[in-house]
Amino acid sequence: MNKVLDIKSVEKISKALGDPYRLKIMEAVKKQKQWLPCCDILGMIDLAQSTVSHHLKQLVDADLLLLEKDGRNTRYYVNKEVLSAYIKYLNQLEA
Repeated sequence: MNKVLDIKSVEKISKALGDPYRLKIMEAVKKQKQWLPCCDILGMIDLAQSTVSHHLKQLVDADLLLLEKDGRNTRYYVNKEVLSAYIKYLNQLEA
């Protein structure tokens, strides 16, 4: 499926990726190639739990991460469709 992003979505994604901790979270989740539990993300980043939750929320709100809840546990996965659409948008700016 080829998703096309509107300007507002591109802006939201760009802002979400404008933080080094969020980039680090995206890299960590992408490397897993499967759902990554929140507790694993907390162990990778030297920040308070509330701060990590804030960063995760920003990435989810920008549709860069998908979340799945299982009781009290939350797992994250990269939304490849949205990430690909964002990359495609950026690539067209180069032409």
